[in-house]
Amino acid sequence: MPISGIDQPPIDLSAFSGQLKVLAEPKRLRILHMLMEGVQCNCELGDALDMAPNLISHHLRVLREAGLVDVERDPDDARWVYYSLNREALDELNQNLSVFFDPSRIKPRRQTCGPQAAIVSVEGILVSGQ
Repeated sequence: MPISGIDQPPIDLSAFSGQLKVLAEPKRLRILHMLMEGVQCNCELGDALDMAPNLISHHLRVLREAGLVDVERDPDDARWVYYSLNREALDELNQNLSVFFDPSRIKPRRQTCGPQAAIVSVEGILVSGQ
């Protein structure tokens, strides 16, 4: 239920918080950092990040489920799997970060509680609420 007088958030906070939870894991950020360098396979990621294959696979699965990472099997040998960033999801994430954390959204304090809330302006005349 929205708080009276407070604008609705400019983005879907449920989806946004889900992405932020996924990104809050440092190992996943390291994987995304590697994928910024280009398409990688599981073994390349594991070697570069000094992580066990099962740990890399776990974090890649979480990133895939969040829609941040795409997967593609080698057309000649399906045992080889390649990972890349989902550019559309990355663009959406960047857009959401820009919109949500836009400094122009910061507004002055609304006097709805505390000692200053008892003073109400009525047609330019200050009237005490006491």
